[in-house]
Amino acid sequence: MSEFEITWPSGVRAAAAFTFDVDAESCALAHDPALARRTSVMSHQSYGPRVAVPRILDILDGHGVRATFFVPGYTAELYPDTVRAIAERGHEIAHHGYLHENMLGLDEAEELAVLDRGLDVLRDVAGVVPTGYRAPWWEMNWHTPKLLAERGFRYDSSLLDGDRPYRFTAAAGADLIEIPVDWALDDWEQYAFFPGWTGSGVIEDPDKATGMWYREAAAHHRWGGCFVLTNHPFLSGRPGRAHALDELIGRVAALEGMWVTTLAEIAEQAWSTCTATFTHLRPEMPAPTRAPGQP
Repeated sequence: MSEFEITWPSGVRAAAAFTFDVDAESCALAHDPALARRTSVMSHQSYGPRVAVPRILDILDGHGVRATFFVPGYTAELYPDTVRAIAERGHEIAHHGYLHENMLGLDEAEELAVLDRGLDVLRDVAGVVPTGYRAPWWEMNWHTPKLLAERGFRYDSSLLDGDRPYRFTAAAGADLIEIPVDWALDDWEQYAFFPGWTGSGVIEDPDKATGMWYREAAAHHRWGGCFVLTNHPFLSGRPGRAHALDELIGRVAALEGMWVTTLAEIAEQAWSTCTATFTHLRPEMPAPTRAPGQP
């Protein structure tokens, strides 16, 4: 095991977190504001907070599992009762932008304005000050960790360079915990489709998707990793998919020594046990290779 990585509590072999990005209309509008004119697209997205989140909360209650919900500020403004219900049922609410903006290319001032707007809404609507952050589309800038540290975040879950949480340098004198994600553990790649907006048109069988996810969970369990599943309620909260997710949660929780909890709790374990700090190195483009005699 690397000196940068987490040590699990006594009796724990691996960890698992079920996370939900409550994007609702925000991700569609951030992609293309003209989609606001399409009633059907907006209804497809509103299914998440209106119908799916209550179903998912009941499923989690049935397993005694607490999850992490990443909520854009715009979602909290549109569906305050839904977001408050998430908090009241004992789940973690974490930051996911304001309008699910793609942060890539924003300068520090622009990105900080988005962070602060999302923080303000989550505080005003649900009375929470999130400790966790997930960049929309998992797109971080090299300066993002510094901004997160300045605003008091404890962890990020946007990067893809590990199987276990680790501590990394965010800025001079400031660290964060990273809890890595994986595109193979995202329901968008399995279920997302709307004509003229997103997806290939192939909507996978939930048994195929959850079978793949369970195989990943079992492998993380074998090697002492951290299984982080990313679901979107408007996708995985549909009846057949929610039924399959219900079964998956039960199977993962039944693995001996599997700690199923929130990302915030996993992050705090990492803070207390990671003994070294990793530094991400920004690569420099090498000079182009030129043939002999070429100017």
